[in-house]
Amino acid sequence: MKITADTNVLVRAVVMDDLTQARAAQKALLAAELVAITPATFCEFAWVLGRGYGVARTDVSAAIRRFLSSANVVAHRPVIEAGLEVLDDGGDFADGVIAYDGALLGGETFASFDKDAVRRCIKRGNKALLLA
Repeated sequence: MKITADTNVLVRAVVMDDLTQARAAQKALLAAELVAITPATFCEFAWVLGRGYGVARTDVSAAIRRFLSSANVVAHRPVIEAGLEVLDDGGDFADGVIAYDGALLGGETFASFDKDAVRRCIKRGNKALLLA
């Protein structure tokens, strides 16, 4: 079977706060011929682990990398790597994904009210605009 994993499947497999769901999630992920994980799923995953469970950024990054290293996982890797770069630099995974994906769609300047996100974008050599 080829599946698209929802965020809650990834969270349960990692956090294991509900053993029944954790076992079901792990079984589904391991048994699948292909596991598609979207950028949106990884954005939610990073947010839930970091904000909901208080997991350190380094551990969130490591968890995402473990999923990416699984032979049956497919993901838009360049987008995910952009998110990981920002996460590893102390920023929000989603900001990296949004800036990278937006550039792929033709956006030339990342615009945000988030000072930190704009600063990190400029630091990586991209155009960014801080809205006031």
